Amino acid sequence: MESEQLFHRGSYRNSYNSITSASSDEELLDGAGVIMDFQTSEDDSLLDGDAAAGTHYTMTNGGSISSSTHLLDLLDEPIPGVGTYDDFHTIDWVREKCKDRERHRRINSKKKESAWEMTKSLCDAWSGWLVVTLTGLASGALAGLIDIAADWMTDLKEGVCLSALWYNHEQCCWGSNETTFEERDKCPQWTTWAELIIGQAEGPGSYIMNYIMYIFWALSFAFLAVSLVKVFAPYACGSGIPEIKTILSGFIIRGYLGKWTLMIKTITLVLAVASGLSLGKEGPLVHVACCCGNIFSYLFPKYSTNEAKKREVLSAASAAGVSVAFGAPIGGVLFSLEEVSYYFPLKTLWRSFFAALVAAFVLRSINPFGNSRLVLFYVEYHTPWYLFELFPFILLGVFGGLWGAFFIRANIAWCRRRKSTRFGKYPVLEVIVVAAITAVIAFPNPYTRLNTSELIKELFTDCGPLESSSLCDYRNDMNASKIVDDIPDRPAGLGVYSAIWQLGLALVFKIIMTVFTFGIKVPSGLFIPSMAVGAIAGRIVGIAVEQLAYYHHDWFIFQEWCEVGADCITPGLYAMVGAAACLESARKKQEGIVGSSRVCFAQHTPSLPAESPRPLKLRSILDMSPFTVTDHTPMEIVVDIFRKLGLRQCLVTHSGTVLGIITKKNMVEHLEELARRTEPLAPPWYHNKKRYPPSYGPDGKPRSRFHHVQLSAAQEQGEGAEEEARLLDSTAL
Repeated sequence: MESEQLFHRGSYRNSYNSITSASSDEELLDGAGVIMDFQTSEDDSLLDGDAAAGTHYTMTNGGSISSSTHLLDLLDEPIPGVGTYDDFHTIDWVREKCKDRERHRRINSKKKESAWEMTKSLCDAWSGWLVVTLTGLASGALAGLIDIAADWMTDLKEGVCLSALWYNHEQCCWGSNETTFEERDKCPQWTTWAELIIGQAEGPGSYIMNYIMYIFWALSFAFLAVSLVKVFAPYACGSGIPEIKTILSGFIIRGYLGKWTLMIKTITLVLAVASGLSLGKEGPLVHVACCCGNIFSYLFPKYSTNEAKKREVLSAASAAGVSVAFGAPIGGVLFSLEEVSYYFPLKTLWRSFFAALVAAFVLRSINPFGNSRLVLFYVEYHTPWYLFELFPFILLGVFGGLWGAFFIRANIAWCRRRKSTRFGKYPVLEVIVVAAITAVIAFPNPYTRLNTSELIKELFTDCGPLESSSLCDYRNDMNASKIVDDIPDRPAGLGVYSAIWQLGLALVFKIIMTVFTFGIKVPSGLFIPSMAVGAIAGRIVGIAVEQLAYYHHDWFIFQEWCEVGADCITPGLYAMVGAAACLESARKKQEGIVGSSRVCFAQHTPSLPAESPRPLKLRSILDMSPFTVTDHTPMEIVVDIFRKLGLRQCLVTHSGTVLGIITKKNMVEHLEELARRTEPLAPPWYHNKKRYPPSYGPDGKPRSRFHHVQLSAAQEQGEGAEEEARLLDSTAL
C-alpha cells in the first residue's frame, strides 16, 4: 500500500530519469537507473554505477570510463542471501548471466591495453573448448579403465590366468594352440578355482568348489562396494542421471560432483558390475563424466565463479558420458539436449559434440572390447525383415510396455517397503542379501552366470558357421530341395530347446532381481538390465517365429517371401527389437519419474477417485511471492524472462523497495515500439510518468545522449525524512 500511495502522490523514494531519443538505429532505454539496450549482444558493455555512502549520493549512467564501481563489483558484494548459494538451493540465472556479461565486457575493454591482456582475452575465449577437451579425454580414459577392470574381475569369479594375472579369460586363451572349436574357452593357461584348490577339473567336487568361490567373490565385491560408498562417498550410489538433471536445472548439491565422488564411483562401479548384480554401468558413466567436467571447470575462473556457465560444461560432459557408454557421439549430444539439459545455447551444442567425439576417440584407442570397434554391441544382419514380422515386433513392443509398467510400480512399492523395514536402516545388509541371492541363483544357469553385457551380445549375434553357442545348435536338414543361402533356416536341435528353457528362467530371474537391485546403495544403472530383459524375450520370440516359418512354410503368410531352404527369419533381430522396447519403457524410471500422483498447489485438494494414489500437497513449500528483477537487470534479459517463463507481470525492486511493475502488455508495447524504430517508451514500471526532458535545449542544439541523476535527502515538516529527486540537465553539472 505504501508504494501505491507514493504512486498516487507522484513521489517515490528514488526517481530516475530517462534518456532522450537517439538518432542511431539501436534505441536505448534508461529504466531504473540503467540504460537498457534491446539489440545488444553479449559483448556489449553494461552500465556502470557508483554510489557513495550516506544520504547524499550521485549516480552516473552511460558507462563512462571514469566510473569507479562496476556492475561486477555490485554483483560480487557479499549481500546476505544473494550471490552465495547454500546446499540444496537454486541459482539465480539472471544474476549469473549479468556477472558473465560484465566479466566479458571488462576483458574486452582491457585487451587492447597490452599484449598480456590480449593473451588473457584469447585464453578466456578458448577456455570453453579446452575444458570440454579435458572432460572428453578423462571420460574416455575412465570408461576404458572401467570396462577393462570389470571384465577382468567378472572372470576372476571363475578362475585366474596363471601365466598373466592381469588377463581375463578371453585374453588368456588368445595365444593358446590347444583350444578346440567346441570348447574354445578352455585352455591350459586358464585355471579354475577348483583346479587351483582341490586339483580337480571335472566332477561334483569341482562344481561345488567353483560354486562356493563364485559366491565368495560376488559377496566380497558387493561388500567392498557398499562399504566404500557408505564411508567415503554416499552420493556415489545409484545411477546419477536424475540428480544430474536436477543440477543442470539450477539446483545446488554440494559434493555430488566432487573428486571423492568421482574416485569412489569409479572404483565401486567396477566392483558392483563384477559382483554379478542385475545392474549396468552405462548410466553411472554419465555421472562419472559430469564429475570430470565439474572438476576441470574449477581450473578456469570463467566457469568456477559462475554457476550458470558451469552448467554448460556439465551439459557437454553428459554428452561425453553417453558417448563412451554406448559408442554413440551423436546420441550423446541428443541425450544431453533433449533429456538432461535445462540451458543449452548453440555454442554448447558444438562443444558437446566435440567432447563426445574426443571421448569416443579415446575409448576406441584404448580398445577395451578387443574388437577395434567403438559400439558395445556390434552386429550385422544380411537378411531383411518382411511385412509379416511387424506383428511379432508389435507384440515385443507391448511386452516392453508391460515390463516398464510392472518394474516402475514394483520398484516404487519395494522402495516404500524398504523405508519401513530393517533394510532401510542397514544398507550394507541389504546389498549383501541381494548379492547372495543373485549369486546362488545365477550360477547354475549359464545365461545368468554370464556378464549382462556378454549375455546381450550373445543374444544379438546371428548364428553363423563359427558360432558354437547352444542357441545355434540346429540340425542340418540334408533333404532341403533348394539352398538359397549358405545357412538356411533349419530345425532346432536339443541345444536350442534347452537354451529356450534356460532363457525363460533367466527372464524371470532378471525381472525379479532387477526390481530389488535398482535402488540399493551401490552404483547401478538400468539401461543394461532392461536391454537384457527385452533381448531374452525377443530371442525366444525370434526362435519361435523361425521354427514356425520352417515347419509351415506353405502357409499363406510365408508363401510369398519364405522359400524352402531360405534364410527367412533372423532371431537376433528380434532380440534387438525387444531390447529397444524394454529400454524405452524403463527409461522413465532412470530419469527420475517415480509415480503418477497428482500434484496440488491449491489450498483445497480436489476430489479424486478412490483408486487414485495420494496427492502431493506442495502448497506449504510453494513460493507465493511474485517474480522480481532489480533495476540493474538489462532489458533484453527481462524480455527473455517473459518469453521463456510465460510471466504476466514482474516487479522491479531496488534494495528491497518496490519501484513498479512490468506487465505483459508493457512488454508487447515495447517490442512493437522498437520494431517501428521510433522513440522508445518510458520504462514499463515507471507508470507512464512523463519526465522526459525535451530532445533539444533552449539554444536549438540537441541535448546530450546521457544525463545524470542527483539524489539528495530532504526534510518535510511534520513528516518523516523523505528523499526527493531532482533531475538536472547535464550542462548544469
